Amino acid sequence: MKRIIYLCLLMGLLSARGQELTIPQLSQYLSDNPFLMSPSYAGIGNYVKVRMNGLTQWVGVEDAPDTQSLSADVRLGNRSGIGLVLYNDANGQTKQRGGKVSFAHHLIIDRHEDNFFSFALSFNMNQFRIDIENFDPNNDQAIVDDRASNNPNFDVGILYRKRGFYMSLNAGNILNKNLKSFNPIYEPNTLRNYSLYAGYKYRKHPRDRFELEPSIFFQYFENDGRSVTDVNIKFRWYDFLDYYYAGFTYRFLNDQPGSPLYIAPIIGLKKGDFYFGYSYQLIMNEILGYSSGTHVLTLGIDLFQGISNCTCTY
Repeated sequence: MKRIIYLCLLMGLLSARGQELTIPQLSQYLSDNPFLMSPSYAGIGNYVKVRMNGLTQWVGVEDAPDTQSLSADVRLGNRSGIGLVLYNDANGQTKQRGGKVSFAHHLIIDRHEDNFFSFALSFNMNQFRIDIENFDPNNDQAIVDDRASNNPNFDVGILYRKRGFYMSLNAGNILNKNLKSFNPIYEPNTLRNYSLYAGYKYRKHPRDRFELEPSIFFQYFENDGRSVTDVNIKFRWYDFLDYYYAGFTYRFLNDQPGSPLYIAPIIGLKKGDFYFGYSYQLIMNEILGYSSGTHVLTLGIDLFQGISNCTCTY
């Protein structure tokens, strides 16, 4: 029993350290929602894209991480876009909630080659809080009030696209964290993280209804040097403007490529203006004996189709 408790605490601490003041980046970005990962995607699409995400980690483990987010982005003129993300994240007795406002601008390098370059800036406001409501007062007599910290910050991102190829580079939480409400000896104040997301959408013929999309996602945390990589594959079947997809993602720590953190099948569809996506993440470490896995659900709607005819819209 002590082994189980210790393992859950360890996983919780690692998750809190990795997710602090940012939205947990698991497989939800594969649900046709890359704006969650990079502000440079704001306004790509000739409609208002609204996506709601629910992420429940380690089902069966008490006080496991649980996250909800709402994102929306829209075209602003012909070559710019704005976006908004709101999120709420709970991990045991640590809570965080926040929002992000992004502005992106899209440049046409060659309209005939579908060659575009985008850059973006986000302003974030996050609140990180230690909730003592459920603490045992007999064992935690030194803790007499909730601890909270409000942290403004910035993200930047760039995106390059050419026909079916895309690559984005991003830097998150550029500013250091405010440590006034916490112990600066144990709390990291450097929360900068860097990510790369790249892939290719392949069709044998432009009118082919079948599309193959391999992609890779890499994320590096500056404070402790941790880094993770996702290797993804996705298949789409088009029915005029509607489509269905299925795929697979494999996540690992970069110093342990042969020992995945999880593997996850993904499925989804777009029917008319409505979108649905689901991913089940099978954890590949000792916690598997105590958890049935992680569920990621995405619901969405696309509004006001055709708000821009600029080629860099698509």
